[in-house]
Amino acid sequence: MEISDKLLCLFSAEVEETEDRFVVEVPRREIDTGSIEAGDTYRVALISGGREDSTSSSAPETPSDEPQPPVEEGEIRYVEIEDLGKQGDGIARVERGYVIIVPGGEVGERVKVEISEVKSNFAVGEILE
Repeated sequence: MEISDKLLCLFSAEVEETEDRFVVEVPRREIDTGSIEAGDTYRVALISGGREDSTSSSAPETPSDEPQPPVEEGEIRYVEIEDLGKQGDGIARVERGYVIIVPGGEVGERVKVEISEVKSNFAVGEILE
């Protein structure tokens, strides 16, 4: 799935029914990190949660107080190398300034990478082309 560079935040939420409408709540951390502003208008995309059985009796995951990384292992992304790290690896930044380390990346290059490792504050992406 291609994800737009305009993506401001990504989080999981349930759709709740209230009277005559349905509501998706935005976690406070998304406002606190400055990704979005209360009162502004945004476009919203909904992606299936990927559950095979929506009637599962397991309790929903409790969201962490910390923002989750905006990438997942195995994800393919196009990124622009903005800087070089201390060991010469390319540095790209995506949503909320999250860092992707790209070995072999050169400043100014726009490369297609596959995310091979994800940590809370950075990820590693291997150049595909």
